[in-house]
Amino acid sequence: MLLVRTALGERRLAVTARPAATGGAGVAGDGDGPGLVWLGGFKSDQTSGKAVALDAWAGRRGRACLRFDYSGHGASEGRFEDGTIGLWLDDALAAIRAASAGPQILVGSSMGAWIALLAARALAEAGEAERIAGLVLIAPAVDFTEALMWERFDPEIRAEIERTGRWIRPSPYANEGYPVTRALIEEGRRHLLLGGVVRAHGPVHILQGMRDADVPWEHAMRLVEHLAADPVSITLVKDGDHRLSREEDIARLLAAVANLT
Repeated sequence: MLLVRTALGERRLAVTARPAATGGAGVAGDGDGPGLVWLGGFKSDQTSGKAVALDAWAGRRGRACLRFDYSGHGASEGRFEDGTIGLWLDDALAAIRAASAGPQILVGSSMGAWIALLAARALAEAGEAERIAGLVLIAPAVDFTEALMWERFDPEIRAEIERTGRWIRPSPYANEGYPVTRALIEEGRRHLLLGGVVRAHGPVHILQGMRDADVPWEHAMRLVEHLAADPVSITLVKDGDHRLSREEDIARLLAAVANLT
């Protein structure tokens, strides 16, 4: 467990850091070539099929790979309900800085793609742009708390969130659904990106399913339009869903990562 102490508080995060084969310090990023950082999605964790496949790919090539669980996710401390985009971004930056070294390819899935872009911006603003070797974004749910949640919620749902502070959203991935809190929505507005030019500070490859019911492919194309200052390529998978976790989807993911290394 990684103990994180920041202005947002102290918490313990579950971290798995695979060192590069040539690394001497035992942390991700010691070897030649960029390391890999997995940034999972909303309510996901570092044991997902794509995260494990990425780590195995890195291991076969002697590459560094960092995986971790956000606060309130997986094996990390905290309650999911207490999480916000800012807190999970803080987790990501703390893990990257504490458990990796040198340039990294940020691989973000769904919410993790938003976190990846926010982390890239934060690193660049802190004078650490050299840490960013590129981004691979899977079904990028950029600004999802506003564009894909709040703006689409019925008035009754909005009213419940404003009155009670939460609403349990049904989910095909969780039998009990999951809470959407007022704090998540309101704090998320501090991190919206799609109102202007979005900088990744490196090359970007987007993988997007065209049968994605959670993040429509048009949303990914909107992100491409805002990434005007960085090289961007996008792969649209005609029969792909939100998870893009089939064998052929994972092969596309690994090929996209390989193209940036």
